[in-house]
Amino acid sequence: MSEKKIGFIGAGNMATAIINGILGNKAKSAENIYVFDLDKNKLAVMTKKGINAVGTGKELVRNSDIIVLAVKPQNYDEVLSEIKSEADEGKIFVTIAAGISIEYVRKSLGLNCPMVRVMPNTPLLLGKGATALCRSENITDEDFEEVYNMFALSGDAAILPESQMNAIIAVNGSSPAYVYLFAKSMVDYAVSVGIDAATALRLVCKTFEGSAEMLRSSGDTPEQLIEKVCSKGGTTIEAMNVLNEREVPKAIADAMAACTKRAEELGK
Repeated sequence: MSEKKIGFIGAGNMATAIINGILGNKAKSAENIYVFDLDKNKLAVMTKKGINAVGTGKELVRNSDIIVLAVKPQNYDEVLSEIKSEADEGKIFVTIAAGISIEYVRKSLGLNCPMVRVMPNTPLLLGKGATALCRSENITDEDFEEVYNMFALSGDAAILPESQMNAIIAVNGSSPAYVYLFAKSMVDYAVSVGIDAATALRLVCKTFEGSAEMLRSSGDTPEQLIEKVCSKGGTTIEAMNVLNEREVPKAIADAMAACTKRAEELGK
């Protein structure tokens, strides 16, 4: 177990998910984790776990070797300005906000600090996360592995070049919402024909789980799996015909492109 101390600026859902993964997998003890948040109630929850709650971002940086910037993109300017005087090139910074680049953090801090840019998603809360990471050129393999494991311990993780980090948001960062929309539409239809909503949701969730496992384990491509469900003259092919006539695949692609565009607009 590394003796490096990890600090989280921000104690929201994503920071909580990462911390729970670290503690649950015994990757680090609570006494080596620091947290700062303006919300005292969130800090109280952390202290009950034995985590060190501190009063300012500066104090957190002073006490931490790895600093996770777990705040919204619009708060980065304020946070980086506050902690700049305590930052140095011996500390590792991790950005998990959409559009926030390695270059932007370095420029704001006035340092060529080692960094990791991360795009996690909310299923990390359940240990089922899908996370994309990219590393700066000057972070050691050992330090990068420690940051990588913070996310890989709570799901799956992939390493990408930074040039793809805005585009990957549409693939794993924002995409749970697409799944929830599809699920809602299926349940709404079930209710409209008299099926109990709770029963429908339970069956829809299990269908999603099973379908994901088929994609992961069957060895078939998505296209091949579609063909196996779509018997000629059957019911599924009728549903697929409507989805294709309404250009649902194109709508999904357009939605993902809009997601990427917005990430670039937010980008710093």
